[in-house]
Amino acid sequence: MALVEIKVPSVGESVTEALLAEWFKNDGDSVRKDEALFALETDKVTLEVLAEASGTLGIAVNAGTTVKVGLVVGTIDSAAAAKVHPTPPATDAPEAKPDAAEPKTQKTPEPTKAERPASTPKLTAEPHAATAPKTAPSTESGQDLPPSVRRLVAEHGLDVSRVNGTGPSGRITKGDVLLFIETSKAAASTKPAAPASPDAPAGDPACPPCDGPTEEVTRKPMSPIRKRIAERLLRARQNTAMLTTFNDVDMSAVIELRQRYKESFQKKFGVSLGFMSFFVKASVEALKAIPEINAFIDGQDILYHNYYHIGVAVGSEKGLVVPVIRHADRLSFAQIEQAIGAVVAKIKENKLQLADLEGGTFTITNGGVFGSLLSTPILNTPQSGILGMHRVDRRPVAIDDAVVIRPMMYVALSYDHRMVDGREAVTFLKHIKECIENPERIMMEI
Repeated sequence: MALVEIKVPSVGESVTEALLAEWFKNDGDSVRKDEALFALETDKVTLEVLAEASGTLGIAVNAGTTVKVGLVVGTIDSAAAAKVHPTPPATDAPEAKPDAAEPKTQKTPEPTKAERPASTPKLTAEPHAATAPKTAPSTESGQDLPPSVRRLVAEHGLDVSRVNGTGPSGRITKGDVLLFIETSKAAASTKPAAPASPDAPAGDPACPPCDGPTEEVTRKPMSPIRKRIAERLLRARQNTAMLTTFNDVDMSAVIELRQRYKESFQKKFGVSLGFMSFFVKASVEALKAIPEINAFIDGQDILYHNYYHIGVAVGSEKGLVVPVIRHADRLSFAQIEQAIGAVVAKIKENKLQLADLEGGTFTITNGGVFGSLLSTPILNTPQSGILGMHRVDRRPVAIDDAVVIRPMMYVALSYDHRMVDGREAVTFLKHIKECIENPERIMMEI
């Protein structure tokens, strides 16, 4: 028997443990090499761990358990893969004739769980949940459901195709099924009661008296990413003298420029020309003019950065993450858009690494993609500034003593007042406004 251990991989020097969020396969299932086995969540990233070999999966640690880096959470019996797909006999071999004297060849049974090595670590913090039998019927959704989900589906007779999955790659979780059950009950309770039978006595109610609507709550633990977000935001509020200043920007020139070069830019570079690359370029120019916003407070010292690593806040299903575009001052518009597209793809595929999130000196967040008109972004400590973009609205503005309609965007700069004075903050936003309203100031490479 050839057993391959499944270990919790290292995802960064500062990370020693993670949450085993979900197994994508059941104990005893067949897996293929490079197939996703389970999702691992740290306080910064979520990633999928792939199978190193093909064979039969043995699960040692249940989903929902906090595990240490290097811990063996399961095994793959690679010898079982050869049994399932044996090497076919040579075609030129003589055909074997049945012989009554020879016993029929019996297929060697696969080793049972009891025959697996006793050295495989088992979860001791909590008992294993009962594993659904391998012969459980397949669902209409085409997914291999975890045992807890299968039990709920069987108990309530649910149509799984109607359940929306919120797990990695759209997988259905236990929480999704519970939410579907609660929603279905609520919908059923709002249906009008059937009219009373004409044969029923006048004094009898048509249905038993109801106790009234129930007030149900659902409690579930915070994910490591959500805990980390909460800690960082609270630290920013408690340990900085945060203040926000605002301005508005006429987006006419940028919109016209995008429309003019949209097709040629896409054709040449393979990416769309978005607003974010303009604001990254404008931020670099503003940071060069106001270096205090590109600096950190370190104890009693100030660290001025002579490079520009711009973090771009991206909302994901797991929470907000801020991948960093390094040396943004050296990148063209196309390279910035390509870098943003690459990290967004990593987030969707659960392949974002800690190295993608570290070392930022300034952050940009775009609430406009969600329809935000105005906000006060919270600092991404230890950084001293964060720029907030918002939605573009057509509204009347006064230009040369005339009222005209222009596409306008509010921008906000939150900054650490210990480090940056109001004069520098206002000047910074004026640089942003000038660069966006006059994009020829920032070189276009298309």
